[in-house]
Amino acid sequence: MTCTRLASLCRATILAAALGLGIASPAFAQAANSAPGAPPPAPKAETAPAKEPFGVDVTLTAKTIIYMKGAGAWDNALEVLQDAFKSVYAFLDKQGIPRAGPPMTIYTDFDDTNFQFQAAVPIAEAPKDPPKGDMAVGQTPVGKALKFGYRGAFHQMEDTIYNAIPEYLDEKQLESSGTFIEEYETDPVTTPDTKFVVTIYVLIK
Repeated sequence: MTCTRLASLCRATILAAALGLGIASPAFAQAANSAPGAPPPAPKAETAPAKEPFGVDVTLTAKTIIYMKGAGAWDNALEVLQDAFKSVYAFLDKQGIPRAGPPMTIYTDFDDTNFQFQAAVPIAEAPKDPPKGDMAVGQTPVGKALKFGYRGAFHQMEDTIYNAIPEYLDEKQLESSGTFIEEYETDPVTTPDTKFVVTIYVLIK
């Protein structure tokens, strides 16, 4: 049962109970005071939420990025990624390099407990004084991919969208290349954990 359907049933139950007890909402009071036989005001139409993309075919082209590479455990993935993005943001601000797109995490290797990643920010062109060490200038992965959208808590992505993706690949008889990208429409450093808007790209062999 969807949340919208459940909410409708709850509203209907509350309304029925209120009428049974002789309690009327302002809308019903207005209808009762109107001319006999006049229909009650029509309810306002509810706008359906935008549907997130799921399994949309796309072709990824190269973007120049500055990224921080690292590794972490899934149990504290958000904190690990936030620390990496803070380092990238600090470098960009210090060098006066503008961002040319939303931040993204490129997952390069992973298992059930740990992962390796690049916390990346697109830029228009490589800087003359590139970073050193764990931070570098590079290019995003390219090729055919599937696009999936997600809205909600970061820590719930595994139980929702990431559980659905393998089933979709099996259904379509597709195989992942082992690389996937999370592109953040909401900033991963400042956004509350429950308010993430993420586009996931799964590269296909």
